[in-house]
Amino acid sequence: MATPTEDPVLEIDGIKGEEEETVENNKPIDKVVGVAGEESGQGERDMALSAGSLIHRSGSRPQLDLSKAAIQGNFEERNPTILLPNQSDDIFHLALDIGGSLIKLVYFSRHEDQASNDMRKKTVKERLGISNGNRRSYPILGGRLHFVKFETSKINDCLDFIYSKQLHHGMDSHWHSELPADDNAVIKATGGGAYKYADLFKERLGVSLDKEDEMNCLVAGANFLLKAIRHEAFTHVEGQKEFVQIDHNELFPYLLVNIGSGVSMIKVDGDGKFQRVSGTNVGGGTYWGLGKLLTKCKSFDELLELSQRGDNRTIDMLVGDIYGGMDYSKIGLSASTIASSFGKAISENKELEDYRPEDISLSLLRMISYNIGQISYLNAIRFGIKRIFFGGFFIRGHAYTMDTISFAVHFWSKGEMQAMFLRHEGFLGALGAFMSYEKHGLDVLMAHQLVERFPMGAPYTGGKIHGPPLGDLNEKISWMEKFVQKGTEITAPVPMAPPGTTGLGGFEVPLSKGGILRSDASALNVGVLHLVPSLEVFPLLADLKMYEPNTIDLSDHNELEYWFTVLSEHLLDLVDKAVASEGGTDDAKRRGDAFARAFSAHLARLLEEPAAYGKLGLANLLELREECLREFQFVDAYRSIKQRENEASLAVLPDLLMELDSMSEEIRLLTLIEGVLAANIFDWGARACVDLYHKGTIIEIYRMSRNKMQRPWRVDDFDVFKERMLGSGDKKPAPHRRALLFVDNAGADVVLGMLPLARELLRRGTEVVLVANSLPALNDVTAMELPDIVAEAAKHCDILRRAAEAGGLLVDAMINTLDGCKENSCLVPLMVVENGCGSPCIDLRQVSSDLAAAAKDADLIILEGMGRALHTNFNAQFKCDALKLAMVKNQRLAEKLINGNIYDCVCRYEPAS
Repeated sequence: MATPTEDPVLEIDGIKGEEEETVENNKPIDKVVGVAGEESGQGERDMALSAGSLIHRSGSRPQLDLSKAAIQGNFEERNPTILLPNQSDDIFHLALDIGGSLIKLVYFSRHEDQASNDMRKKTVKERLGISNGNRRSYPILGGRLHFVKFETSKINDCLDFIYSKQLHHGMDSHWHSELPADDNAVIKATGGGAYKYADLFKERLGVSLDKEDEMNCLVAGANFLLKAIRHEAFTHVEGQKEFVQIDHNELFPYLLVNIGSGVSMIKVDGDGKFQRVSGTNVGGGTYWGLGKLLTKCKSFDELLELSQRGDNRTIDMLVGDIYGGMDYSKIGLSASTIASSFGKAISENKELEDYRPEDISLSLLRMISYNIGQISYLNAIRFGIKRIFFGGFFIRGHAYTMDTISFAVHFWSKGEMQAMFLRHEGFLGALGAFMSYEKHGLDVLMAHQLVERFPMGAPYTGGKIHGPPLGDLNEKISWMEKFVQKGTEITAPVPMAPPGTTGLGGFEVPLSKGGILRSDASALNVGVLHLVPSLEVFPLLADLKMYEPNTIDLSDHNELEYWFTVLSEHLLDLVDKAVASEGGTDDAKRRGDAFARAFSAHLARLLEEPAAYGKLGLANLLELREECLREFQFVDAYRSIKQRENEASLAVLPDLLMELDSMSEEIRLLTLIEGVLAANIFDWGARACVDLYHKGTIIEIYRMSRNKMQRPWRVDDFDVFKERMLGSGDKKPAPHRRALLFVDNAGADVVLGMLPLARELLRRGTEVVLVANSLPALNDVTAMELPDIVAEAAKHCDILRRAAEAGGLLVDAMINTLDGCKENSCLVPLMVVENGCGSPCIDLRQVSSDLAAAAKDADLIILEGMGRALHTNFNAQFKCDALKLAMVKNQRLAEKLINGNIYDCVCRYEPAS
């Protein structure tokens, strides 16, 4: 029996899962990992039904709620899972695209979690004006979209697979032992096979195929992906992948070239507005059919692998072969131009077996790819279209295929046009058929709600970890070893022909850089897509289109190598901390070793191909590390360290507050900013700072850091900030209405640095919202930990106590607050919200809905720490006043960013733009 290849799921609502499903010995084996299903309570269901985004329910079959669908990032597979966060019915929809060569399946599996009932969160939501009446508290775990493919010739294997999972019954056999008969069961399907095999599906599974128009499905699938996924489209030239950002307002018109068995060229003018304008019968089926006859290959991927070792000069007739090695310069043809594909076979006295299968495969691949590229360009010119997207399973992520198509489009357009490809190119039709179950809700889908996760990372939403996708340690280690093997085994030498060896009708062969080209089997460059409906764009960004979170450009290979070295050198210390956080058990040591090998495998993969996981920034690398830790069940590697440092810092906080209260207003403000900068030295993510911990207690280090706080700082806008806060002369400015304080590390950083600054703002009548991570990352403080820290600090400070009571952070005072106590309601509140992040950095295009709500009335942002204020957002522009505070704890970053040195300080104040 054949083994179906299941691609990563697009999860709705933040659950990452990878399922590898095999069929062996004629017995379907259903291996489901990371999928849980509990019926939600009636109250939660009622709330879901009241939400405006939910679709109309059909009486005959449960309907899918596709609103806010998103991709969960799993780069190990090419076609990721899709999350449906707002789905509430316990169903398992299935859709098919049955082509001449391949069958593509998209199916939905249920996954739900219980809503959070945290009273503190509810109080903060009320303070911020966030209503829970028409939406469920996140995380909302709806389910995942899985992607599977079979060769059409093995359709019986596909039917066995569907039967083994009971997808035709609308539910998964893993959770249902007794399945009701359904004589009216219907499966959405598209492609020619939906007609050809309709009787077979009825006979084998007892279901009818509801046939959807193939072009409708292709266009709907392409529009969905191009609108919803930030890094969906890319160019591929000379082995280099570049992601293309497309303004949704400028998406149409475009030419969609779907290369399946044949080729269709579709002019797309909008949602549901398209026309098939051309096509060719020379496509993927031609390559596979001729290749199978000529090389005896048993699979499409085997044929592609052969091409990577080929030399087409033995078969193709070049211009130089006709003109005695000379160019035909009069009409612009060089000697290396292909005059006739397979032309040499005419004049040579050879049989088929005298030619290498590798050379045949490469010549055939170039012939078909060049032909498709040229015809596509001509049709684009015909209709005045500047943008061409290529999709379909012929491409399947094969680098040389994309290079040849790109070269053809570039050559014939004289560089005015670029071929673009889609990361999910193979499942456009199946995805469109799946969406046809219910056509409502997709218009509210936002790109920022699609979160792409890395291969081995357990996903998170709303401060909770969901997963890991593999059930136990041995499975995870086994999967990780398989990942490492995939990343190194399936590689072949590039056909590095001499310059000017091949070309087509007037242009040269594209040169591929590097030593290898990857076929589909090893192109680990697409992740699982999670739909996280609780994420929104930070509303105070001055210009979303211009926003780039990453300050460091890792497209510079020297920069990339440096930061990879930094992360590698920090790895041993991180493993030690992670193992210690779990009590140093043998199990923890095994998991620590697995984590180290997994993360190292990722780094090696990315060093070889930086664009493999999408556009790469330092923030992505740091998040990848945290995802890997969570995957191997290290929930909070620095838990005990943070607790110890919090206790030590809280012990000296009363003395610090007394000292501050004895100062004049101007001196106090300077001392507070100095305190934030000095306390930011405590960062377990920086090598230099880790070394400091061996030289004294945190209080000793803090005092040493304070003593070195001499102005002017390397970036010093304090005087401008002071004037905004205190004014000049007799002119006293109005206080800010609400300040968002993005806090960084636990211990002295938050307790002795940011809390005293928050207290000063509260004293001046400014509402304060402490913004912290949803999940742990290094020694960063989390939103879950902050209320307890504030409660301890409030024991020594009336200002903090009253503000914490007003903000609902003190549990003992919450009854009065919720009852609307007049005394409390007039107080300035101190609140805590989570940022929706589990990384030392933050991408403000994807923040929690609570943070987005809190930002709407804010007129001051304070970003603190290297991750949030330097590595990301150093150049970010905001609609309100912004203060960026950090101590630079990396010499290279200091030199590159501020032309300074390690331990230099940044106090960057930018008034509202």
